Parts: sequence; C-alpha cells; structure tokens
Amino acid sequence: MTEKSHETGRAADLARELRIVFGAIKRRLRAQMTPGDLTISQLAVLSRLDREGPATVSVLAREQGVRPQSMGATVAALEAAGLIRGTPDPADGRQTLLTITQACGELIQASRAAHEDWLLAGIEAKLNAAEQGELARAIALLKRLVE
Repeated sequence: MTEKSHETGRAADLARELRIVFGAIKRRLRAQMTPGDLTISQLAVLSRLDREGPATVSVLAREQGVRPQSMGATVAALEAAGLIRGTPDPADGRQTLLTITQACGELIQASRAAHEDWLLAGIEAKLNAAEQGELARAIALLKRLVE
C-alpha cells in the first residue's frame, strides 16, 4: 500500500467515525428535549430563522428541499404555536416575511443552555484536564473542516 493510499484510507476511516460520533451526539442532544417538542423540520425552520433572520415560505422550502405546500403546513403549525409571525415584506407586499417571536427566542436560548449543560456535565464527569485539552484541540480542527 502506498503512503498516499494509506492516508486516504485513514481519512476515510476518520470521516466515517466523525459521522457516527456526530450522529450519536445529535441523538443525545435531541433526547434532552422534553416530550411534545417540535418536529425536526419545525426545529430546522426555527433554527434557520434564528440564525439568518426573516425569510419567506418559498425561501424556507427551497433551503429545506421541500415543496412550498409542505413548508406552508410547517409554518402554519409554528404560527399556531406562537413561535413565528408573518409580516408583509416591505420590498414586495405580496410576500410575507417570517420571523421568530420573542417567546420562541427565549425557548431557543433555554434549549441551547440545556444542551450546553448536558455537554458540560459530560465533559466534567468523563474527561480529565489533559483530555479536555485534547478536546479543545479537536474542536479547533473541526472548525477548520467547516470553514
């Protein structure tokens, strides 16, 4: 085996392991949510609106890879729950811009805090100081991967 093919094989192994670990972390974070919480698609919409600001149903549908009618049902449920609201687009009154409500913003912050608390507890309980340093270096490398 050449050195290049060995490196490619190792990189493939790392990619597979990262996918598995990230999937497990995602499932564990989801498990921290209380019963009756939102669907994955509803959470994706709220997360997108929180991160990137107002959007129309059409934009959200395109970004999530669903039909506008399907996104309309997701949006209707979120509006009924008081988590998002629509306002006329100042640039095009035919369009409605969707934003999260203040109550939704507070829920998102509480959810993030709960996730971080779970991670903090695990880091403190399962990793010693040297391992925490290794984790910090690994996080720096992961950030480079997504830049």
